[in-house]
Amino acid sequence: PPPVGASPGALNPFDRRLKRKQKNWAALQAEPAKCDYLREEVGGRIADRVFDITRTFPLALDVGSGRGYIAQHLTKETVEKLIQVDIAENALKNAIESEIPTVRVVADEEFLPFKENTFDLVVSSLRVGSHSHALCVCVLQIHQVLKPDGVFIGAMFGGDTLYELRCSLQLAELEREGGFSPHVSPFTAVADLGHLLSRAGFNTLTVDTDEIQVNYPGLFEVMEDLQGKYILCMGESNCSWNRKPLLHRETMLAAAAIYQEMYGNSNGSVPATFQIYYMIGWKYHESQAKPAQRGSATVSFGDLAKIEGLLKRGKK
Repeated sequence: PPPVGASPGALNPFDRRLKRKQKNWAALQAEPAKCDYLREEVGGRIADRVFDITRTFPLALDVGSGRGYIAQHLTKETVEKLIQVDIAENALKNAIESEIPTVRVVADEEFLPFKENTFDLVVSSLRVGSHSHALCVCVLQIHQVLKPDGVFIGAMFGGDTLYELRCSLQLAELEREGGFSPHVSPFTAVADLGHLLSRAGFNTLTVDTDEIQVNYPGLFEVMEDLQGKYILCMGESNCSWNRKPLLHRETMLAAAAIYQEMYGNSNGSVPATFQIYYMIGWKYHESQAKPAQRGSATVSFGDLAKIEGLLKRGKK
């Protein structure tokens, strides 16, 4: 069925079949620890945000769980039962064991196969769509399956992710081929994130950003690592229908030189920046705190200027 809130006849600009193939291929790569440390780091930071909420969640859902990067940091005292969902069955087969009773389900993150008002908590680490279309679909689905007063805690790539690589490739393609094509799926801007969550029905929103920078010997090492590790393991390789199939050798050499010239470190390495957006949103419930009515304040902001003088008098 079409996703909740989708317009009739709406066209998904991304190839979901290719996305599934990419994630399945990535899940079969050898030595997963070498390519998973970014997702594990972000998974740990999401778990910290779960621990900040002083309650126990009877049933939780991990959307795009992969090998279980969040679950390994959680405890059964916080989450009593966990459902892990991923589009790639190979990722679920190689899931990391945790102390929480877990059920694994193969399903598309944009078409969650659960009833409304099912989960007390939904988490997601770098698998909620980083582009506006997928994000809109995902958050609508997540809001639907959450119980009232349930909370969604997630992380996604920000708009400045891999800006060094993208800029270098674009300049090289413009110079050598007279135009450029996107090679990484577009990312959502932080200004749009809160608006999308609010339109999906979430309230008491919290959005913050962080950056993780990784240094490489050069552009070719960046591309190799992204191909076999970060991008495919996290499902963020370019899956748009108008993607360009390959880059010419001359264009790659030019991009490597531009990358080194514009962003190179003093020791000869080049940085790759991953911007991470963290988001927290609650599903409405009558018991939640509500803002006071307009005009009900008993203290004026103008009185704040008098506080320092009153304190000085008190000391005397």
